Formats: sequence, structure tokens, C-alpha cells
Amino acid sequence: MSPAASAPVFSHLPRPLGPPPMLSTLLLRHRLTAAAAASPTRSPLRVLAAMSSSASSSSPHGGRKPNRLAAEHSPYLLQHAHNPVDWYPWGDEAFEKARAKDVPIFLSIGYSTCHWCHVMEVESFENEEVAKLLNDWFVSIKVDREERPDVDKVYMTYVSALHGGGGWPLSVFLSPNLKPLMGGTYFPPDDNYGRPGFKTVLRKVKEAWETKRDALERTGNLVIDQLRDALSANASSQDLPNDLAVVSVDQCVEKLSSSYDPKFGGFGSAPKFPRPVEDYIMLYKYRKHMEAGKESEAQNIKKMVTHTLDCMARGGVHDHVGGGFHRYSVDECWHVPHFEKMLYDQGQIVNVYLDTFLITGDEYYSTVARNILDYLRRDMIGKEGEIFSAEDADSAEYEGAPRKKEGAFYVWTSKEIEDALGENAELFKNHYYVKSSGNCDLSPMSDPHNEFKGKNVLIERRPASLMASKSGKALAEYSQILGACRQKLFDIRSKRPRPHLDDKVIVSWNGLAISAFARASQILKSGPTGTRFNFPVTGCNPVEYVEVAEKAANFIKQKLYDASSKRLHHSYRNGPSKAPGFLDDYAFLINGLLDLYEFGGNIEWLLWAVQLQVTQDELFLDKQGGGYFNTPGEDPSVLLRVKEDYDGAEPSGNSVAAINLIRLSSIFDAAKSTGYKRNVEHLLAVFETRLRQLSIALPLMCCAADMLSVPSRKQVVLVGQKGSVEFQDMVAATFSSYDPNRTVIQIDPKNTEEMEFWDSNNPNIAQMARSSPPGKQAVAHVCQDFKCSPPVTSPEALRQLLNKTLAATSSAA
Repeated sequence: MSPAASAPVFSHLPRPLGPPPMLSTLLLRHRLTAAAAASPTRSPLRVLAAMSSSASSSSPHGGRKPNRLAAEHSPYLLQHAHNPVDWYPWGDEAFEKARAKDVPIFLSIGYSTCHWCHVMEVESFENEEVAKLLNDWFVSIKVDREERPDVDKVYMTYVSALHGGGGWPLSVFLSPNLKPLMGGTYFPPDDNYGRPGFKTVLRKVKEAWETKRDALERTGNLVIDQLRDALSANASSQDLPNDLAVVSVDQCVEKLSSSYDPKFGGFGSAPKFPRPVEDYIMLYKYRKHMEAGKESEAQNIKKMVTHTLDCMARGGVHDHVGGGFHRYSVDECWHVPHFEKMLYDQGQIVNVYLDTFLITGDEYYSTVARNILDYLRRDMIGKEGEIFSAEDADSAEYEGAPRKKEGAFYVWTSKEIEDALGENAELFKNHYYVKSSGNCDLSPMSDPHNEFKGKNVLIERRPASLMASKSGKALAEYSQILGACRQKLFDIRSKRPRPHLDDKVIVSWNGLAISAFARASQILKSGPTGTRFNFPVTGCNPVEYVEVAEKAANFIKQKLYDASSKRLHHSYRNGPSKAPGFLDDYAFLINGLLDLYEFGGNIEWLLWAVQLQVTQDELFLDKQGGGYFNTPGEDPSVLLRVKEDYDGAEPSGNSVAAINLIRLSSIFDAAKSTGYKRNVEHLLAVFETRLRQLSIALPLMCCAADMLSVPSRKQVVLVGQKGSVEFQDMVAATFSSYDPNRTVIQIDPKNTEEMEFWDSNNPNIAQMARSSPPGKQAVAHVCQDFKCSPPVTSPEALRQLLNKTLAATSSAA
């Protein structure tokens, strides 16, 4: 990755940092730049680094003995296990060494698929001269941000708040008591363009530590104290103003609409990130407009979302040959990506395409969802059903290549395509804009330094229907030819050196993927039968997707959950990590389990979700101040407990937790429901100011505020024999329309365990099951506004009833 704001952070060394700016300014700046921190953009430094190293993620060890990191499980730490730097993992051994030597700590944070982390390793951490400086003057600690997001959050917040940007690798100098002294991101090894190189930085920090230590430590203490106060804000009142929901949603949608790119889709300019929470709130507002009878406004929003998703799917940010989406596009037209693939993107993007399919009925969107899910099934799932974290952007161009290059696995020359595809080469080249000179020329930002000269990143500049017509072929025949061509290229590509796979299993990201697989298992049944799919889409029975979700959930329950303490571990690789589960792990997994129950019907997942919510409240809930902290607060080496609210590349744990609580409140009887709602109200009260002033940073939380304001969430209670065809048809009918304010309860009145659960937690549901018409395999009850419609016993009647409730809402408005 390429940290745009890297070197300037150290441009004034060795001057100690002065008093921090006003915290409101710091935090506003931090939140506005958080997206850049999540995936920093390319800069001229990228070219300098690529020229010197070609971005290798590993290099010959030169006979060096392994360091302490060789005993770790993290793929990122293992990548640095043969550096000459005397690395320590985060822990007491390193802290005690720094205190004993009375020297600063150099903390380097990254992750195994981070392009710029690879660059800095090759340029600096494999350099004997740099290693000697680090080993003589500092205690060096290496942290995998995906394994220890709590540590990363502290120091990324510090760097971003003070300097207006951040990214990975994150490079921070700490006092022996772990307070930050100075910080930045990527640094080239030597001075260049008026910016200090890493060796200069090390010398200046050493000098500052020896001559201005007191000032450095005072500033570090002050910044941490101010950040602690600001990021653990308490609610002044538990009561929410009546207008908060409408104001926050409308303001967020208005700001997104004003930043919409009508030519290439997306919200904002290059670089463009698939930020699914933006599409989520736009579709949510679409539904609100439809309910209010504002069809014109609804159609405007739908057009923005569909155009964005069309451009994303046709662009190079989408892997046309193998499926799935890359991290982001460096240009405005979604063409040349940063080629890394992250699990958290895939799960969220699937759900946006599924929702858009429900709204439009257009199979194009359901096919893109299948494309992503089939990529995950093929390349990202382990033998026990666990779902891996990421694939690297960098790989070798050929076996034995001394260096790796970004995108080498994914790009093509025109000749490679001609040799592979024969008579269909011209058709394929025309469709995907393949040129002998290379096609990264659609924008000045696509490839400003000719890194991909002669290479092609596949992009569909025109819809397949238009291209088929131009070629004089029927769309079905044309699509089949393209699919066969993609299959051939996939087979050829599979023989290339693959990018590094980070096979770490992260609970939170698995939760996002579990949600996507579970939802797809029913939503995709709404498509027409007999559809022919083309590679890389397999066209499997959607039921197979719920099996993937259940296997992933079972892996977490068996390997990452302690049934006695009822606690989660954060991640797994060759065993559970030392890190405990964090708020995101609980919230994202609970969300996935609720989807797994609602769409799959197995009450086991609901029971576990309820228990995890209890544990989440015990570990993270601020019972006095409201909201959830990101960590349990049990590790004294983690200096900040943050109440995160930013919905960025991943949604915030607080936003997801709020929606989880709202969903749970609609399942249980009044006593428990009231408690869940009270916690949501208190949570939203913590973030009321930001919901009003900076709603565009909190799109999912805005939706949560609106969901809470709905007087009565719609309940669809399905009663019958769950395994029967009739029952499954009713489930599919339930999910054949888009409704984010709906809860689905599946219950078999002959299942003793289920009936006991409902008797204890919501007797009304139990009574509904018992009183359903006998002799029917499936009966549906639709309840809203404290009343239930007469039960229906056919999928068509249920669809009509659900559509009728939307029409009734619209006419009432």
C-alpha cells in the first residue's frame, strides 16, 4: 500500500511535537482521513520504491539466522523472521528490554498483504546498515495489525489525529512506557525530494531522545490523555431527540449525492474505494422514499447505486478472470486497482449486490454476487470451512524471479491473450479493451509512471449486450464465448506464481462473509430458473451457500470460542491467537449468526448469538456512559479504549452492534426487548453530535438510528416443517423483496427445543406456532404495528401480503 501522507510527518524532526491542536479539530481530521488510513493512495514515493525493490514480499535470507518472530504464527511476522533487525513481538519481553536499556521503542505495524510493507522491508529492514542502527539505538517491535487491531488503533489514531493522515506500514517511536513520541508511515531508506530517509529519521529520533526527552514524553502523555478523553466520550443524556434519525439519514444521503460521480459512478473522486456502507444507506433511503410514496426521489437514488455497481463490476477493480474484487481503484474509472483482495470487502460487496438484485430484479447483480462467493469458495476457504483473510497484490512474474511486482498475477499482454484464445482473441480483446501497447491509459491517474506499459488490466467499457449486438451475435452466445475465454485464461493464470495467501482466520471478517453466504442462499432463489452461468460463476444451487456459512460458523465455535468462559479469540492460525476477541469480532459474528438463523432456520445460531451478545455487553459495554469500547480493557499495554464510530472499509463495531440489538429486540418479549432498545438509545446518544455534524462518516449508524425510530419492526413468523419443500418455498418468498426493517422467525412446533426457547423468551411466538392451521407444512404470519395479518399458506399469497404492506405504508404516507 502507498501511504500518501508518509514522509511529511517527520519533515520537522528533531523538533518535539508541540501542544496538540484542539481535540475536536484533531478528531474531525482523523475521521475525515480515516479512509485514507484504511488504504492509503499511491504517491510518487511508490515509483521510487518500486524502482529500487520491485516490491518483493520476501527475499533470500542470505544465510541469516531467524529472529524471535520465527516462533510466531502471524504470516506478517513470519515474513520478517529472517530480517537482520532484532525484532520482538508485542509483549512484556520487549517492554522490559526497552526499560532496562532506557531506549525508545520503534514500533512497525503492517500486515502480510500490504504492498508498502513489503517495500519498506526490502529497502530498510533487510538492510544491514539500517538494522544496526535499529539494534543499537532502539528496541524494535513488529505487530500484525490484523492480529492486534487494538494496538494498531492506538497508534494509528495518534498519527492520523496529529498529522492528518496515516497508513501502513505504520512507523511509530514510543517511550519505554509505550507513550508515542513521533510517528509516520512508509519511509524510503535515504533522503530524497527534501524528505528525510529512514536512516536520517533514526538518527534524529535518537538525538531528540537524548536532548529533548522530557518535552517528547510530556507531549506523548498529553496527546494520549486527550485522545483517551475524546475517544471514550459519554452520553450527556440517554434520551434521543425525535429528529435525530431523519436528520442524520437525510444529511448523509445528501452529502453522498453531492459527491456522486455521474460519469463513472461512486461517491467522491480517485482513488475510489468500494465502501459498501455508502450503498447500504442509499438503498435504505430508497426504501424510505418508496414507503413515503416519493417514487421519483427513490428512482434517483437507485440510479446512483446501480450505475456505481455497474461501473465497479465492469472495471478492473473486479477480477474478471477469477472473481472477487480488489481493494480499490487508483483512478476515477474503477480501472487500475491496488490488486490486494480482502475478505472484509468481499462479504460486504456481496450483500450490496444482493440487495440491489432484490430491488431491480436484474440478474446482473445476482450474478456478480455469485461471482464473489464462488471466488471465496474456490480460493479462500480451508479444509475445515474456515475463511481466510486476504490475497496479496504482489507476486513474481515467473518462477525464480528475484523480486515480486504488484499486479503481476492479474495483468496480460495482448500477445498472451492472442496465443491463448486463438480465433476468439479479437472478440475478447475488443470486449475487455486489450491493446498491444497496454490499456492503462483511460486516466492520467491510472498509470502515471508507466509501471504497466504493455500490460492490460481487463475492463468492460461497454455492456455485454451492446458488444454482442456489435459483433452480430446473440447475447447468450456472446456471453458463453467470453466465459470459455475466461476459463482458458484462468487455467493459464493458475500456472503463474500465486500472490501470497494470508490464511489467518479473523472472526470479524468471517462474520461478514457468513452473513453474505447465508443471505445469498435464499435471495438467489428469486432468480428465474434455467439461467445459464458462465465462468467463473459456477451456477450452483443457492442452498450450497448456507452450508458454507454454517461450516465457517462451526469452525469459529470449535476453534475460536471458549464454551466455559463464553469468550471468543480474535484470530486463528496454527491455533488461536493470543489476542482476545474484540468488539468487531463479537458484533460482526452476531450479525452473521442472526442472518444464518433468519435465512437458514437453525435455532442453534440464534442461541449462540444471544449468548455472544451477553458476553459482548459484559466485556465492552460502558454501562454508565453508553456505547461499546473496542477492547475488553484487560491489557495494560493497550493505552486507549476507543468507542469507534467510523463506518469505513469496515463498519464500526458500534454501528453493527446497534443494529444487532434492534434485531434482537424484535425477537424477544417486552422485558428483554426493552433492555436491548435501552442500550441502543444510550449508544446512539454517545454519538449524537457526530450523527448530526459528520453523518457521512457514520452511514450505518445513521441507519441504526432510523431503525430504532420505527414504531414496530415487521415480523414474519414462518411455522411448519423446516425441511419440507413447502416450507423452504415460503422462506424464499419471504426474502424475495428488499426490506431492511424486517425480522424473520422460523419455528417448527414439533421441535421441543425450539418450543421451549420460545415459551421462555417470547410466549406470543410460541402461541402463534401452536395455533397455526393444522395439516399445513408451512404457514406464514406477518405482523407489524402491533397487529398480525391472517395467516397465509402459499408463497404467492405471502409475496402479495408483503408487497401489500409496502403499498399500504406508501399510501398512508
